[in-house]
Amino acid sequence: MPGFPITRLRRARMRGFSRRMLTEHRLTPSDFIWPLFVTEGDGDPEPIDGMAGVYRLRLTHLKAAVKAAEKEGIPTLAVFPCLDDKVKNDDGTNALKADNLICRAIKTIKDINADIGVMVDIALDTFTSHGHDGVIRGGQVDNDATLEILSAQSLNYAEAGADIVAPSDMMDGRIKTIRASLDENGYSDLMIMAYAAKYASTLYAPFREAARSNPLSGGLGDKASYQMNPANSDEALREIALDIQEGADFVMVKPGMPYLDIMRRAYEAFNMPIFGYQVSGEYQMIQALMATLPETQRHALIMEMLLAFKRAGCAGILSYFAYDVAYQLNRNQ
Repeated sequence: MPGFPITRLRRARMRGFSRRMLTEHRLTPSDFIWPLFVTEGDGDPEPIDGMAGVYRLRLTHLKAAVKAAEKEGIPTLAVFPCLDDKVKNDDGTNALKADNLICRAIKTIKDINADIGVMVDIALDTFTSHGHDGVIRGGQVDNDATLEILSAQSLNYAEAGADIVAPSDMMDGRIKTIRASLDENGYSDLMIMAYAAKYASTLYAPFREAARSNPLSGGLGDKASYQMNPANSDEALREIALDIQEGADFVMVKPGMPYLDIMRRAYEAFNMPIFGYQVSGEYQMIQALMATLPETQRHALIMEMLLAFKRAGCAGILSYFAYDVAYQLNRNQ
């Protein structure tokens, strides 16, 4: 390519039509998975501290959420439970009950629209009294004992009608165990999205408040013994490769924006759809900045943050902004 002054890259940026014509990455409503929090009882949706615009929904509110997603072209909902402490215990056994909150939420959504995708989290943190993703034995999370429970949890959600199970626990061997159980029980078409590179991040704090996940206890102060070290990137590629080998249909990197380099490396290394999760702490930070901006700049800020996922190679994005962005995209075309 010849240099300046023959080559002037600004030429293509000076007019709106040429900027649109040469746009490399675009967001569409179908790029999104919309995370929803569900809780028991009646009454109004419950606002969540620190996550403006995000609510704990009763099952009766799911109809409006499903219809909104359907109207705006959001293909998939991810459903997370907000449980009362009285149904939690050390082994998270409520996760295996056929009538638990998530099973009823899946059935409610499918009764409204059987074609919308329902993704459910596979982990025990929202079900355990200690807040960890697996069962604790001898002062540590017992990997192999947890696998059996996660497999049963996946089968429970499959029977309720889930479309995608998303193991977020970071136990070794969970994808192989879950895939085998699903296949043996007639659910070979059910998809697995593996939280393949899930880092031990402080950015999950607002989620734990939103989901009423109990403060970590049980002798373990954090999740560093099973979630990934934020300093490591080569290890993430090994985790992703193992999950693909064990039968994952898609893989996810979590959190999102601080780990765009991991998404890009995964995109370049594997012929596999990569998803990114713009987590609750990222949402909170963006909301804080939005509060300082003129209203005319707020949507541009959100779009800039989300486009970074597409540049990194993501096939899709989990974001609490999913509905708002899809709504704006559909009206600004």
